[in-house]
Amino acid sequence: MDLRALLVDYNGFFASCEQQDRPELRNRPVAVAPIAAETTCCIAASADAKRHGVKTGTRVDEARRLCPGLVVVESRPELYIRFHEKLLGAVETCLPVAEVWSIDEVWCELPPSWRDRATAVATAQKIKRAVARLVGECLTCSIGVAPNPWLAKIASDMEKPDGLVVIEPGELPARLFPLTLRDLPGVGANMEARLRAAHLDTVESLCAASCAKLRQVWGGVEGERMWRRLRGETVPLPPRRTSTIGHSHVLPPALRTLAGAESTLHRLLQKAAARLRHAGFYAGGLHLGLRPRSRERWSTAATFIETQDTLELIRVFHLLWSRRPRDAAAPVSVSLTLFDLAPAAAHTGVLPGLVDNGDRRASLNAALDLINKKLGKHSVVYGGALGALDYAPMRIAFNRIPDVTLEEGEPDGELFPTDTELARFRVADRI
Repeated sequence: MDLRALLVDYNGFFASCEQQDRPELRNRPVAVAPIAAETTCCIAASADAKRHGVKTGTRVDEARRLCPGLVVVESRPELYIRFHEKLLGAVETCLPVAEVWSIDEVWCELPPSWRDRATAVATAQKIKRAVARLVGECLTCSIGVAPNPWLAKIASDMEKPDGLVVIEPGELPARLFPLTLRDLPGVGANMEARLRAAHLDTVESLCAASCAKLRQVWGGVEGERMWRRLRGETVPLPPRRTSTIGHSHVLPPALRTLAGAESTLHRLLQKAAARLRHAGFYAGGLHLGLRPRSRERWSTAATFIETQDTLELIRVFHLLWSRRPRDAAAPVSVSLTLFDLAPAAAHTGVLPGLVDNGDRRASLNAALDLINKKLGKHSVVYGGALGALDYAPMRIAFNRIPDVTLEEGEPDGELFPTDTELARFRVADRI
């Protein structure tokens, strides 16, 4: 076993991009927020801001209290995607990128002759110099080197910012013992609870458990994968499968009304429909969610004959919107998810005269998509979105980098339905 994986993790990426693009922000504490509102949360913070306790999820007004002099800037996703592409180019002057894990994280496979510690460290230092020279001095990165990408990710988190950590095969598993369970990628709050219930409450006890024990705790093969990763083995990940396409959005104060929420959802639906067609899928379900400030979220969903037609999806949207509580409080955020996705290759057209699922408007949808791609966003939209054209900006998810030619919205995960909810809607509510 040798050092096979090198992972590059950019520090405070969105804030670093802002500082690189705007020299007046350098050497100042900076936080990035999705919208210009004191009640929203920070989605990134510079190193100076982090030292004052500002982190992802901190409310803007609380961040200002923690860090006097904090500069809060509104998110510019197009800028971050542009820097992401430059950074890919910089890394690839030193080493081919094996996989992009997120907009601020990529890993590379070290060639067989580069897998000794000295060569791996020299390669990592060369990448840091290439990033500074070709992209900018504000874009620092932490690099982890290890026998597999999962361990390289752990290594990259051990020393921030601008760190370089190597986990050698001979150090395993003892090198991991000081970590907490939540430091391990893939162990969230629910899995931590399951591990503790199984008396695996430290990384040391987790590493000592048998493969069969971990299969039992994880409920399947993922437990075996974890057992093998902990020992430095390279475990191929299953192919990624698109199961939903959706968007959520924190509403600016001007749109925190039912009318504003409806316009925003209209716009998000039209973007999701364009993404659906671009990805080559048909959807058989639609889920809506609203979250008022002081009440529990409201959501509803329905399934229907599979479609990728915007007008048919708008028809379903109106049926679902009519179910909203009449005494609903003003929402602060909304979400929309298309689910029950089927690839276009598996789609069977509906016989004429039986059910209209929008197939006959395929040419119209293709023409609208082309116009918006060639002439720019919002060149042609359906009227329901007109009240929110300026307030549904692009979002960058952790696991997907949006295509700026297609849409300017992206899920943040706050209001999206769980698998249990979707299963209930599939059974109980078909339109």
